[in-house]
Amino acid sequence: MEMDFQKALLEVGKTLSTDEVEALSFLCTDILSRKPVSLDCASNLFSLLMKEDRLSAGNPQLLVELLLTIQRPVILQNIKLSFQSSSPSTLISPYRKLLYRLSQQITEEELGEMKFLLTDIPRRKLDQKSTLGVFLEMEHMDLINESSLEYLESIFKSVCPALNEEIRLYRKGKPLKIIDMNQMRNMTCPFQTPRINNPKPFYRNDFREDKSPQLPPQPSINPSKSPNGEMASLDTVNPEKNNPESQENDEVLFDYPMTGNRGICLIVDNFDFSKSCQNLNNREGTMVDRDALKEVFEWLGYDVYIYLDRNAAQIKDLFAYIGQRDHSRNDSLVCCILSHGMEGGVYGVDGNFVEIKLLIECINGEKCPSLIEKPKMLFIQACQGCKQQYPVKPDGIEDETTQVSADAKVVDLRSPVIADLLVGMSTVPDHVSFRDKFSGTWYIQSLCKNLIEFVPRRVDLVSILTKVNFDVSSMTDYSRLKKQMPQPAFSLRKRVVFPVPEKPPPKIGASTKDNP
Repeated sequence: MEMDFQKALLEVGKTLSTDEVEALSFLCTDILSRKPVSLDCASNLFSLLMKEDRLSAGNPQLLVELLLTIQRPVILQNIKLSFQSSSPSTLISPYRKLLYRLSQQITEEELGEMKFLLTDIPRRKLDQKSTLGVFLEMEHMDLINESSLEYLESIFKSVCPALNEEIRLYRKGKPLKIIDMNQMRNMTCPFQTPRINNPKPFYRNDFREDKSPQLPPQPSINPSKSPNGEMASLDTVNPEKNNPESQENDEVLFDYPMTGNRGICLIVDNFDFSKSCQNLNNREGTMVDRDALKEVFEWLGYDVYIYLDRNAAQIKDLFAYIGQRDHSRNDSLVCCILSHGMEGGVYGVDGNFVEIKLLIECINGEKCPSLIEKPKMLFIQACQGCKQQYPVKPDGIEDETTQVSADAKVVDLRSPVIADLLVGMSTVPDHVSFRDKFSGTWYIQSLCKNLIEFVPRRVDLVSILTKVNFDVSSMTDYSRLKKQMPQPAFSLRKRVVFPVPEKPPPKIGASTKDNP
């Protein structure tokens, strides 16, 4: 039993990155009587915890809490470890969790500004230090502690003032709700049984598809850095709309961590419907949308993969493959589908129907554990029906008298069925979605332009999509008879705030030549 547990700890150590090991050590600062010798060795940390009777096969609670705090629940699933508890764990102090959470929201540039302002600490002690290392130095100099955070607040006021809101809540006795052990309450610890079958690694065969660009085994992306520490929403961009009463709320919206590889952005762009079994025309202008999405999401730090003219079976296979990949080192997933559609799904170029709910099932927590507690964003440019909204043309049936066309069906996701999902639909159920044959679709072009405008202001994604709703609903064609209303649906539990890219934003809107 104990040997099985130590083997599991060894596997955990192999999975963790150096930064994650440092985070675990930091979270254990108040638990251990002495610090581990090497921060880059997880086994050293686990050995100390076991020697001090803080961790054992019969009492793995601390390990569970640590991995959930750094948002690596997939590791627990891989080693088949869980914990039964009727109340949230308190082994790690709320103060320590607060500092860890704050560190996850501080960019490299903001860290540099913090070091510059920390004149009470010798510069040599701060060089090469991470944010957690800086916090430890501040504690060693008695500048901050569990009951005194004023010094840190003064630093944040100049560097990233939005973080002081979390400190305010901590003072009010509302510690950060980073983890909740209740989600494990129906499970037990396998190491408490006399015998255990060691979990075998789960290998999946790579998906292969002819004439398709192949996704690499493990894309590597450098995390983006932000020159501006202030979080924002569309309300903070428009100060007169702020509600002062909201400052008295006891709860705060947390952000999904965006500190690792940003992740994959999959774009399925269907243009050629000449061999479709349905009466569907080619989607003129879609290459403008495809290029805009590629440039914007590459700017945001994603690895972008484009698949052109996929039939229904190929679309299903692509999503199945995405769900089989290991996203452990990625922050999120973005999928974009540009096609014709009807309510409940989209069309492949062969005219066969693909239900959106089946695609979502491929990336839910059950099918893709490495995406648990990570935002999964799906943007769909397609009609959801044939009805037009009056005072431009649907993607479905082409109107030769106007350059505006419609993409007519897609799923009604007003009741999301999985957590941490956002589905941005270009239109409401039963209605068409418009596409300009030269300028692209109203929805995708507005989405890209608003991302470019508001990501540098650190506005969250749901607020950006609200602005997209406003912009698209204000559009019409030359006849002023056609209208469109997008509809985002989501089961997000935190805010999606993209780190501000270092590179200048792309210029979009110009039509480019299609590269099949």
